[in-house]
Amino acid sequence: MRQNGIIIALDGPTASGKSSTAREVAMRLGYKHLNTGAMYRAFGLYVLQWEIDPADDEKRAWLLDRVYIDVDENGNTLLDGTDVSAKVEDPKVAQMASKVSVFPDVRARLVALQKEIAKEGGFVVDGRDIGTVVFPDAEVKVYLNASAQVRAFRRHKDIFEGNTSLRISDVVSQIEERDRRDMERENSPLRKADDAIELDTSNISFEKQVSKIVALAQGRIEVEDPHGR
Repeated sequence: MRQNGIIIALDGPTASGKSSTAREVAMRLGYKHLNTGAMYRAFGLYVLQWEIDPADDEKRAWLLDRVYIDVDENGNTLLDGTDVSAKVEDPKVAQMASKVSVFPDVRARLVALQKEIAKEGGFVVDGRDIGTVVFPDAEVKVYLNASAQVRAFRRHKDIFEGNTSLRISDVVSQIEERDRRDMERENSPLRKADDAIELDTSNISFEKQVSKIVALAQGRIEVEDPHGR
């Protein structure tokens, strides 16, 4: 087993419950949580702070050379040492993150950071390419999924609550479009790893999905370290 434990990779499409599930699983196991989506949003925030055009290859490369993104003991996202967990939830930051994440150099830099952060194990890592690209050797891989309608309801409730002008059907369309982009992109497309367990969360409770993943992880931990060292 790795020095600090195993790596649990949680992948899946947008609004499938990856981050909230990963956070709870990590807490129950005494592990750390690495939200890779927040890392992309942190770089999106960095681009906005420096007011550069993300399509400018030279300026983007300059930013990538100087940026450092990490997580603290509580799983908060740190941008050059400053906790930006709240700032990266801004819709403008998320929009920029979607733009910058298509560039191979951005993905290469952030994947390298993700590998460095969690290499010793003891992490629950969530994203879209964790079990296939970032940690293909993760000891536990789970692919969380749910219908587009269920995911749209969650997204509408969590982010757009109070916005009566936004219809659920609009959110469904947005989510389906995001799924298409994620699955069809050339670099690190969203897909289920061959050895991942798929968990459809459309009709099960949050507690049940967390308990299933914790049980899987505990079983693997016992296999990796039967004497509990």
